[in-house]
Amino acid sequence: MTPTSLLDWLSYIESQHPSEIELGLERGLQVLSKLGLKRPKHKVITVAGTNGKGSTCAMLTQYLVSQGHSVGTYTSPHFIDFNERIALNNSPCEDALICQAFELIEQVRGDIPLTYFEFSTLAALWVFDQSELDYWVLEVGLGGRLDSVNMIDADVAVVTSIALDHVDWLGDDINVIACEKAGIARQGKLLVSGVVNPPKGIADTAVDIGADLKQKGVDFQFSANQKTWSWENEAHQFDDLPIPSLPLENAATVVAVLIYMGLELQVSDLIELFATVELTGRFQQVSQQPDVYIDVAHNPEAAVELQHRLAVFETQPIAVCGMLHDKDIGSVVKTLANSFVTWHCSDLAGPRGATAQELVAYLDPLDAISQCYSDIASAFVSAIEQAQQEGRPVVVFGSFVTVSDYLEFAKGKNDL
Repeated sequence: MTPTSLLDWLSYIESQHPSEIELGLERGLQVLSKLGLKRPKHKVITVAGTNGKGSTCAMLTQYLVSQGHSVGTYTSPHFIDFNERIALNNSPCEDALICQAFELIEQVRGDIPLTYFEFSTLAALWVFDQSELDYWVLEVGLGGRLDSVNMIDADVAVVTSIALDHVDWLGDDINVIACEKAGIARQGKLLVSGVVNPPKGIADTAVDIGADLKQKGVDFQFSANQKTWSWENEAHQFDDLPIPSLPLENAATVVAVLIYMGLELQVSDLIELFATVELTGRFQQVSQQPDVYIDVAHNPEAAVELQHRLAVFETQPIAVCGMLHDKDIGSVVKTLANSFVTWHCSDLAGPRGATAQELVAYLDPLDAISQCYSDIASAFVSAIEQAQQEGRPVVVFGSFVTVSDYLEFAKGKNDL
C-alpha cells in the first residue's frame, strides 16, 4: 500500500534500508539520473564541516533572501518536524510537496536501496527543482566526499571547520577528515575554507581537484572587540559589524563566500543580517525569567564556543545536559565543568544515548555538582526550580536530541 501522509512516508523510508548511514554516491546517483532535475538559476552552495554548517547555511540563506533571491535550503537533522530539513525562502516545505517527491522517488528507484538520508536528499533536490529557485544551499550530513549531498556538483563549496567527530565513519586522522570534507569541491569552482589552522589536506585536495581555494587567515581575515567586528581582504573592508548570535567564525566565512561569489555587498545589509539572524538550537534564548538558552553543542570545538558565550554571563548558569555515548563526552565535560554551578544530567533514549551516570562519571573527578534524571523534561523542571530560587539562567545542551527533547517538552507551554 502506498503511503499517503508524510508520517507514513517517513516510517516507510526508515524501513527501506538496513543501515541508517551508508556512505557512498552510487545508489543516489542512479536515482538522481532518473529524476532529470535542473539546476538553480544561479548557484549551488554546498556546506561541509565539523561545526558551523547549520549557522553558515542560515546566514547565507537569510542574506540571499533579503536581496530578493529565491532560495532552497536543505539541512539536517530536524528538531520536531521533518519539514524543517527542506525550506523554501526560509519557510519549511509543505507536507504535500514532500510526499509528491517521495512518491516519485519510490516510482523511479526500482530495486535500488536508499537510506533515509538519501531519500531525504533526493526529495529536497526534487522540491527545489520544482520550485525554480535562484540558489540551492545544501548542508552535508556526514563527511563530504561520499555524502549524498555531494551527488550535486557545487558551484561554491564551503568548509566551516575541521575536528575529530564521527570517527567510526571518518577515522581519527584530522588530515584524512579534511580531505573528505574538502571533497565537495569541483574543478574550476570556488572552495571557501573557514577553518582555523587548517590541516594540509584542504589545500592538497583543492590542488588535486583544481578548485579555486580561498582560506581564512590567508585570503581574508576578521577581528573583533566586545561589541563589533570587522572583515577584510585585499579588495574589501567592512567595519563596525554587530556581533551575531551565531558563531563569529562562521559569520566571517559567510562574508567571504558572498564576496568571492562576486556579489556586491552593502555594509547596511550585513549589519541587518548579523543583527537579526538566529537559528534554532544555536545558543538560542527561548525564554526569560528565568532565562533559558538551548545549544546543540556536542563536541569539544562546540564546547569551547559555548564556554566563551557563558563567560560573559553575570551569574553562573545551571546546566541541563544529555549526550550521545559516541561523542567525546570527557572533553566536552572537562571544557565546561567550571562554567556551571550545577549539572542536571539526563539519560538520552535510543541506542546511541548516554546515561546520566556516564556523564556524572566524568564530572565527579572535576568536583562538579551534579544530579541524575531519566529524561530531559525531569532534568529541566528541576533546573528551573533551582534557577527561580537562585536567580540564575539555564542552559540546555549536549546534542540535537537533547534540544529536540526540550522543544517537544516545551511545545505549547507558554511559561517555558
